[in-house]
Amino acid sequence: MAAAPGMSRDRSAAIPPFPGVARQPGTRGARLPRPGADPPPPAGAMEIVYVYVKKRSEFGRQCNFSDRPVEINVDIHPDPSQATNFIERNPIDTGIQCASDMSEHEVNTERFEMENEGVNHLEGGWPKDVNPLEMEQTIRFRKKVEKDENYINTIMQLGSLMEHCIKQNNAIDIYEEYFEDEETADIADEPPSAKTITVFRDPNVIKRTATHLSWHPDASKKLAVAYSSLEFQRSSKEMSYDSYIWDLESPNRPEQLLRPSSPLVSLEYNPKDSHVLVGGCYNGQIAYWDTRKGGQPVELSTVEFSHRDPVYGVIWLQSKTGTDCFSASTDGQVLWWDIRKLTEPTETLVMDISRKGILENALGAIALEFEPTLPTKFMVGTEQGMVITCNRKAKTPAEKIVGTYSGHHGPIYALARNPFFPKNFLTVGDWTARIWSEDSKESSIMWTKYHMAYLTDGCWSTVRPGVFFTAKMDGTLDVWDFLFKQNDPSLSVKVCDEPLFSLRLQDNGRFIGCGSKLGTVTLLEVSSGLCTLQRNEKNLATAMFERETKREKILEARHREMRLKERTKAEGKEEEVKVDTEEESPEQLLARVQQEFFEIIEGELRRKERAAKKSKVQERKVSDEEEEEEEQDPTKEQ
Repeated sequence: MAAAPGMSRDRSAAIPPFPGVARQPGTRGARLPRPGADPPPPAGAMEIVYVYVKKRSEFGRQCNFSDRPVEINVDIHPDPSQATNFIERNPIDTGIQCASDMSEHEVNTERFEMENEGVNHLEGGWPKDVNPLEMEQTIRFRKKVEKDENYINTIMQLGSLMEHCIKQNNAIDIYEEYFEDEETADIADEPPSAKTITVFRDPNVIKRTATHLSWHPDASKKLAVAYSSLEFQRSSKEMSYDSYIWDLESPNRPEQLLRPSSPLVSLEYNPKDSHVLVGGCYNGQIAYWDTRKGGQPVELSTVEFSHRDPVYGVIWLQSKTGTDCFSASTDGQVLWWDIRKLTEPTETLVMDISRKGILENALGAIALEFEPTLPTKFMVGTEQGMVITCNRKAKTPAEKIVGTYSGHHGPIYALARNPFFPKNFLTVGDWTARIWSEDSKESSIMWTKYHMAYLTDGCWSTVRPGVFFTAKMDGTLDVWDFLFKQNDPSLSVKVCDEPLFSLRLQDNGRFIGCGSKLGTVTLLEVSSGLCTLQRNEKNLATAMFERETKREKILEARHREMRLKERTKAEGKEEEVKVDTEEESPEQLLARVQQEFFEIIEGELRRKERAAKKSKVQERKVSDEEEEEEEQDPTKEQ
């Protein structure tokens, strides 16, 4: 048996913890000394004794607890006499902390770099001896498998389950909208707001303007940005020509580079194929990219058949192949392209409003608008502040230019139809944004006030028919809700200190990208009230558009009548003068002039006589009033 810790194994130095307790040989336990036992051995001869109070078999057993009633061990009652032993302290000073308890924590998180990798999935699962590219081998293998009993049994078993699911779907439409007729409920009355989600910065040393933005058509988690310097002859030789595709989840580095032959001014995703983009270059060329094939353009238009100025607008057309697009430039041309063959345009239209097709008289195009629901119509915003409406399916080039709308003092930088009411469209130029109706060509039906800063871009909300956005040169983004307020924007956000140049709203209406002059793209998220359809909003917007259109028509008719009257009056006076000059002889003319002269003199004399009589009457009245006062107040004479 081992000695207890801290004790010596020397028997002569051991001190028994329990004097008089002896260990019995052959026993595991210990017992108390019997009466009359031998006295303990003298000091120095004692042994170390261990006492076991529990059997070895009971060691390590689980404790068993049981319920039992409460027992009161001690009950001490209050003693009032003890109160005399306490000393009362008066006054008492106690410190109180009114501020809430705060804690500060610092965490150094680990940085992760995210990369996107694609997987090219091919048909697989065939045996080694079967070539999936050979049609005969695959058909032979399928027939062999279909004759197998296990295959037939499996198909029969799965067929019953599939039949049950199909019957369920036919019985209950799980995608049914129960409240389709009900308008969206009103959002809580929270003030409109917008917050910054992320910022994409031009990674180059020489900063360029973010001239155009385009959202990915499917997931909307990618943003294509065209970068170019539009300042004439101020671009540096060391300036990069690259444009980028950004991933919203990794704003530190662009996901993909697009390397054009000239800086991109416009860039658009293909709505039918999200891997394909088309861009308009600063030198007038058109290029298209397939992101699966890298950053170099797949094909580029020839310089001879391209635009002569920067391409400010490129839009995809609705076609069966999904390869048709058209472009506009300040050289006054609108060109149609098929990206499968960019050697020359398929069609050309000159923006000559005189309908003579002379390129020297054409108006430079800056903004381009196309609505898929109106496949034959499109609109062009020009440098001269005029909107030209066109019809592509007209027979002759002169008939393709349908009409014009004039209302801006400078170039029209943005042109967009209302997604809910295509007859109404928005234009942004000079210091105002204007809303037009196709039925009223002489004037816009609504417009904003004249701002102190120049307006550079604008767009409609994709969710609410009464909301649109405008960007300004002072770096401010304005959100207008004309159903709520017409004179001022509902929300103004200072996005950055440099001028904003481009604007693009996501399809869900919640996220909006703003491109600046220094290449910074700021992604903002607007509050739910600005991106949720309000109750009865469509009807209210319809009523407002119709009322304003009717008002403008009445004013146009009134102005037309006034101009007609003035014209007829001027023509009548000219005819009278002509008749008088033809009929009167010099003697008659002299006599008529003398008569008119004397009539004027007589009239002047009569006017003077009336004035003299009037003054005399007034003097007489004044003298009479003074006499009456003297009679009533005799003290004055005394």
